[in-house]
Amino acid sequence: MVVLGSTGSIGKTSLNLAAKFDIEVEALSCNSNYELLNEQILKFNPKFVCINDEKLAKFVKHKQVFVGEKGILDMLEACKSNLAINSLVGFAGLAPSVKIQNLGKKLALANKESLVVGGKFLNTKAINPIDSEHFGLKFLLENKTPIDRLIITASGGAFYKTPIKALKNVKAKDALKHPNWDMGAKITIDSATMANKLFEVLEAFWLFGTDKIDAVIEPTSMIHALVAFKDGSTSAHLSKTDMSLAIAHAILNKRDLSSQITENLDLLALKNIKFHKINLKKYPIFALKEQLLSNPDLGVVVNRANESCVYKFLKGECGFLDISRITLSSVKKFQDIKISNLDDIFAVDKEVEIWTQKELNKRN
Repeated sequence: MVVLGSTGSIGKTSLNLAAKFDIEVEALSCNSNYELLNEQILKFNPKFVCINDEKLAKFVKHKQVFVGEKGILDMLEACKSNLAINSLVGFAGLAPSVKIQNLGKKLALANKESLVVGGKFLNTKAINPIDSEHFGLKFLLENKTPIDRLIITASGGAFYKTPIKALKNVKAKDALKHPNWDMGAKITIDSATMANKLFEVLEAFWLFGTDKIDAVIEPTSMIHALVAFKDGSTSAHLSKTDMSLAIAHAILNKRDLSSQITENLDLLALKNIKFHKINLKKYPIFALKEQLLSNPDLGVVVNRANESCVYKFLKGECGFLDISRITLSSVKKFQDIKISNLDDIFAVDKEVEIWTQKELNKRN
């Protein structure tokens, strides 16, 4: 298999599973962590590797090193593997997702932005989702009873217990303290604003073909998804906060899944599980849910404005509340956009990026 984003949390877990189940790793890619990439090269002996940062390519200990965004696409073209895991971060994951499917490879997708901005241009029925929420929904939907609605859960992020008035003063180091999951910086910030759950709602729209999708806060993160069926029954998917289960179902065959991937939950030791409504005063970005479901083309706008603001916040160049404020404003500014082809996605992304930077500069 091919692992894009091999030095991130999803990539590392995927490689652990590759080692456990003796899956050959043909290619690896990373953004800039060449030291860990070199360790992975030594262990898995991939045929190809790619690093996004051109300045660091000279430090990669491999004879076949691809570089940059085009390098990933060229590397995928050279690969013969039928399976590719895309765990890249942000908008940069879209082009590889499209390329993987155009090459006829199976796409195991952890890059939620691919669906948020380009869901209409991907074969969603051929995607194995890696998000724990969407894995849970897929697992539950094997029951063929007609559905009433899908429900995904959120932890509430780092500031779930923080008073709303205090949010204007929080710093990146505070937002990165996720209570349940060990994730990358961007997705952890997205969890704190609820942008991550907004994106997952749109992902579910593309993956499962329904706009009857809700989200609730479940602070323990033990319940990942629920399905309410039309007959009045509701099923829930529970597991430990360990992404190896979702990844295993995306990359392994049923024979391999007959062995235990993670430990089962000790039901007698479970904490009290309660569900809470998402407070739109605390998580204003989630107020865009219905608008995005009725006009999914706006996913391009929301993704770019949010992504640009998150990276500014991580650098200390904007406030935490600016992320939601500017993202909400971007939808008002670009509410009439229409996406007809892949080129439109990249053009709108660029236009929104320029506008977002101007809005951020006004604040400073």
